[in-house]
Amino acid sequence: MNKLRWGLLSTARISSAVIPPIRLSHRSELLGVASRDQTKADAHARGNDIPRAYGTYEAMLADPEINVIYNPLPNHMHAGWTIKAAEAGKHVLCEKPLALSVAEVDRVMAAARANNVVVAEAFMYKHHPQTLKALDLLKNKPIGDLLTIKGVFTFDLTPRPDDIRWVPEYGGGSIWDVGCYPISFTRLIAQAEPIEVLGWQTTSASGVDEVFVGQLRFASGLLAQFESGFHTPYRSWMEVVGTRGSMFIGAPFKPADRAFFTLNYGDRSEQIEVGAGPLYQGEIEDMENAVLDGKPQRIPLEDSRHNVALILACLESARTGQIVRLG
Repeated sequence: MNKLRWGLLSTARISSAVIPPIRLSHRSELLGVASRDQTKADAHARGNDIPRAYGTYEAMLADPEINVIYNPLPNHMHAGWTIKAAEAGKHVLCEKPLALSVAEVDRVMAAARANNVVVAEAFMYKHHPQTLKALDLLKNKPIGDLLTIKGVFTFDLTPRPDDIRWVPEYGGGSIWDVGCYPISFTRLIAQAEPIEVLGWQTTSASGVDEVFVGQLRFASGLLAQFESGFHTPYRSWMEVVGTRGSMFIGAPFKPADRAFFTLNYGDRSEQIEVGAGPLYQGEIEDMENAVLDGKPQRIPLEDSRHNVALILACLESARTGQIVRLG
């Protein structure tokens, strides 16, 4: 195999985000799109110049010429369809969260191993040059030893009362949708898993968290806090504080065309600019490297397992009002 032939598992709006980077790569080709409605599949294929349209998901998984699937289905369908794709011999790039339970992650991992396929969770920002540059700089401790990490990702979903993200059984709630980003970024910076978590939430009428605030404590003494929400204006940032300064990333999860972050030392600041290509290019290249070259994935499934476990611990803490100890 010298090229990945991609199929989009649904016509969801987010699926359009991966079309440009797939087409920019000489090692990938967009071959098909599937829907549970043939008319919708045909329309999406015509609108995006995709050669093949399938009226069922199963039909696309049965196509032997497609070897990698992009899964942007609703949260509660991620694990099940990722497993089905793996069992059909397809590699899978699955939108976050990979699953809604640790047991589901374990089943995904087992299916990937049994069928010798690559499965990756689509945290796009982890592949972005801005993130990679920030992590590389932090290795040299320009801001000293790390003390605290804070992260925020919120937006206003209230004008869309029928959105599936309000539905508990669909994996709704702000922590699953956007809180997973500062949680995963914090773990990435810390290069460790927390030993204690404490969470608070404000719930919607449907019972999902519309505001979530969590605190994490690491064995090293590092402390972290994150906030996610569906009931406030758009806010997105990460701040890392050390003994000699701090790093502020103003667009950590979806960097702008002009990507940069700031190092602050008291009254002195240094802006670090980063050259960047298409937002989702890195995760497409990572899949190519893993499948075609046999290189290690940047986001192994073990990392996804830790993130899902931590989200569940935060939710447990919010429900019980108790600190949850991990490990």
